Amino acid sequence: MKQTYQPKKKQRKKVHGFRARMKTLSGRKVIKRRRNKGKKELSR
Repeated sequence: MKQTYQPKKKQRKKVHGFRARMKTLSGRKVIKRRRNKGKKELSR
């Protein structure tokens, strides 16, 4: 049996990357919240 999580870098960027976040209003709100919280890494 193989593990459940089969990581793909390209797919991850498409869904959770910075550019993907900036495309939508809610995504920008996510970045804004993370900036205000002082997160070192805003998105993956």
